[in-house]
Amino acid sequence: MAALTIRSVETKKDRKIFVDLPFRLYADDPNWVPPLKSEAIGLITPEKNGWYSHAKAQLFLAEENGRVVGRISAHIDTLALTLDPELGFGPGVGQWGLMDAEREDIFRALLARAEGWLREQGMTRALGPISQSIWEEPGLLIDGYDHPPTIMMGHDKPEYRGWIERTGYEPVKHLYTYELDITQDFPPVVQRIIKSGENNPRIRVREVNKAKFEEEAAIILGILNDGWSENWGGIPLTEPEVRDVGVKLKPIVFNDLIRIAELDGRPVAFMITLPDLNEALGPLKGNLLPFGWAKLLLWLRKPKVRTMRVPLMGVVKELHASRMASQLAFMMIEYIRRASVEHYGATRGEIGWILEDNQGMRSIAETIRSRINKTYMIYGRSI
Repeated sequence: MAALTIRSVETKKDRKIFVDLPFRLYADDPNWVPPLKSEAIGLITPEKNGWYSHAKAQLFLAEENGRVVGRISAHIDTLALTLDPELGFGPGVGQWGLMDAEREDIFRALLARAEGWLREQGMTRALGPISQSIWEEPGLLIDGYDHPPTIMMGHDKPEYRGWIERTGYEPVKHLYTYELDITQDFPPVVQRIIKSGENNPRIRVREVNKAKFEEEAAIILGILNDGWSENWGGIPLTEPEVRDVGVKLKPIVFNDLIRIAELDGRPVAFMITLPDLNEALGPLKGNLLPFGWAKLLLWLRKPKVRTMRVPLMGVVKELHASRMASQLAFMMIEYIRRASVEHYGATRGEIGWILEDNQGMRSIAETIRSRINKTYMIYGRSI
């Protein structure tokens, strides 16, 4: 067998090779959704991803017999280093992710190289997989391989779990997504809570105004960073990240699918819902040319989708664990459910990811009769 070599990604051509590998490794997996290659390259290009304003990364490729047979990223988020260790990160904690390999021995070699780079940067512990920001695609899929992921969620090979655990990495945190039939009315108790909120003059739940995109994004960012400041993995989102994500997601932002809840005129909660772009991306095989761009543009004008995904909800910290927080959540979910069915033909919703110990959000998901459909795991160990 030819010697396996691990080398750093240094050039634009290397980044293209890095992005191309999963297209070959998952070619026979009907539940893997090919990303747009241009978007995938943008995420690992510092000039195109605001996450790099507070983070650094090194990508690696594994080669054998002149073929690329694996990949991995190692990265350090300087904001994560400032967190309380109780929140999962903190001083000395680096991460790795974007991992794919043909064989277990290749994965072990890649992981050793990634950990070596992290140690060179002064790290003493590693979490993974996190690809690359906690707000992108965190965790390894360990349950729910039988159906495709929704937009901004990952899909992995089942054997990766054993590969990771046999290196000594231990489970740190489960992340769940929940699915539900949104064509059905919510239980009577939820409807009563919503009606009570509608009769409360202190409460207003409004649509966002896409024409004021930057102003609305700033409101949501403020609520998110406040509300998540004591959550596990609550790395603050920064303005450069929001700006770049906004450029990426703005085409699938619709006023009636994003709501902001106000209490006494002050924004205190939000809910973001996105049409599942993966339904349109799958047939494009990662490329907009020669005709993919026209198909995607036509879809974006008025998407008709089966699934709507709720990637983010948030409420200001002062309302955590209060009845008001649950009431606002139920109201936003119901209003967006109606719009999803009536205006976009959706029949299915997906909420998440949700932390395993976020009992408030898990209780809300279960009360509206949703069930866990995918489970992701973040692992960690000392290095």
